[in-house]
Amino acid sequence: MKLKGLGEDALLAALLRGVPGARDVVRGPGDDCAVIGNPRGKTWRLLKTDCVIEGVHFRAGENPAKIGWKALARPVSDIAAMGGRPLHALITLAISPEAELKRALGIYAGLRKCAAKYGIAIVGGETARSPGPMFLSVMLAGEVERHGCVFRSGGKPGDRLFVTGRLGGSLAGRHLSFEPRVEEGRWLARQFHIHAMMDLSDGLAADLPRMARASGCGFRIEEGALPLHARCTVKQGLSDGEDYELLFALAPRDAERLRILWPRKFPGLALTGIGELTGDAAAAARGRKNGSLHGYDHFA
Repeated sequence: MKLKGLGEDALLAALLRGVPGARDVVRGPGDDCAVIGNPRGKTWRLLKTDCVIEGVHFRAGENPAKIGWKALARPVSDIAAMGGRPLHALITLAISPEAELKRALGIYAGLRKCAAKYGIAIVGGETARSPGPMFLSVMLAGEVERHGCVFRSGGKPGDRLFVTGRLGGSLAGRHLSFEPRVEEGRWLARQFHIHAMMDLSDGLAADLPRMARASGCGFRIEEGALPLHARCTVKQGLSDGEDYELLFALAPRDAERLRILWPRKFPGLALTGIGELTGDAAAAARGRKNGSLHGYDHFA
């Protein structure tokens, strides 16, 4: 059996079967970040690793500073989705020895810009020769208050679904210049009992079913309500991916208060209700099986 056609979720399930855990692992594989710490501790550590690869996540001639920004901003977005804040990063850069020095320096300029904006210390890493495409791998550590940590798996039937910002059309350049929703994620976790949350990296059509399955729920979305970037179709909003907005679920009783408070706190950022979680836990699986919902998948 080849990996092509298997699908990313199925591959991960096969790879992670039987991996060892530890007593201090609050949450291992399967969420936006690993969560480490004393289950009763005041704060927990968040760990995330991510990579960007030339020809997959960016084009060969792309502005190197934008590549660096994206490489670090991607795991920052995952930490935001847990309600946490990023702290320390390790950077691995694999690049051809024939590359120009200014390209490597440009990448680090982008990394430094992102690190400065989000209060991250770059504390080490690795450089290596790459005989093929250039890539950057980032390991990011952060922290979150125990009572403010939000998982994918806490959603309940009837919860209202919301997304920040707008969706679709990331290849127009937004995939290289997005801003992770760290402040927004922490505010949500402090002000509300957010039942489940994740960031939209592979597209709403791929990530919402993952959150629903983790929560043991189905879902219903109102396609006409999706907040789309200008000139984007509903299909693009569902499937383009690399939006890096927050998708979250909370109880209906909190939805109206959220609608009132959000524009006061974040007047420049849209917040849109797009549907709800349901009790039909098989709905997400059916949607994936019949192809009615699909986002980006490295191994589809």
